Amino acid sequence: MSTTEPLILSSCDARGVVTLTLNRPQAFNALSEAMLTALQQAIEAIARDDSARVLVIAAAGKAFCAGHDLKEMRAAPSLAYYQDLFAQCSKVMLALQRLRVPVIARVHGIATAAGCQLVAMCDLAVAASDARFAVSGVNLGLFCATPSVALSRNLGRKAAFEMLVTGEFISAEQAREQGLVNRVAAPEQLDAEVERLAASIVSKPRVALAMGKELFYRQLECGIEAAYQAASQTMACNMMDDCALDGVQAFIDKRPATGPR
Repeated sequence: MSTTEPLILSSCDARGVVTLTLNRPQAFNALSEAMLTALQQAIEAIARDDSARVLVIAAAGKAFCAGHDLKEMRAAPSLAYYQDLFAQCSKVMLALQRLRVPVIARVHGIATAAGCQLVAMCDLAVAASDARFAVSGVNLGLFCATPSVALSRNLGRKAAFEMLVTGEFISAEQAREQGLVNRVAAPEQLDAEVERLAASIVSKPRVALAMGKELFYRQLECGIEAAYQAASQTMACNMMDDCALDGVQAFIDKRPATGPR
């Protein structure tokens, strides 16, 4: 790959399905500082784009993402450097969650350490049947603390902790069973399965999805009473949107909805 080629490739179709492709195939798409910066900038651009409906995170080459760039991490070790690096990575992960459109991870090859974290922080994930997942830092003496935040919010506690303390790989099917990915497809069917999921999402009203995603993550961090209060307020506001009003009336009238999507 040419050194001038972008670290993040971006494309968008007519429906507003945006694809960001990690583009360091020779390094198994390791998340260097430059890669994290480019990814953050790309996410921020999508956040400003009202035509965006879905974001797909994909990757070039043989692997989805092998985590942080260990050579870069080891080049100039200092506590301040590591604090800044992991804060930068956390900022990217939170930006994905705060994005007002659903985010789908398209996973092939391996997704390890911060790469596995990236899968977990996407709202949805579709994996090739031969994909594998691990948080393997513990094998090097480094507990994957920041990936543990994402894993513990996707998998059951014991399944997440087992991954974290053993560093062992799990298969795509195990990842689906444990809640890390939504769907598993044969490698040659991976793009088609991602498309099926994206098409289903873009057929739904943008406003409802944006309000719903924001509420979904906010209520998870609340007690149940506060969660119901937040959900009730969101649903009331959503119901006042023209699209929802028309959709409900269309159901009553037994006619197709005509409101804006």
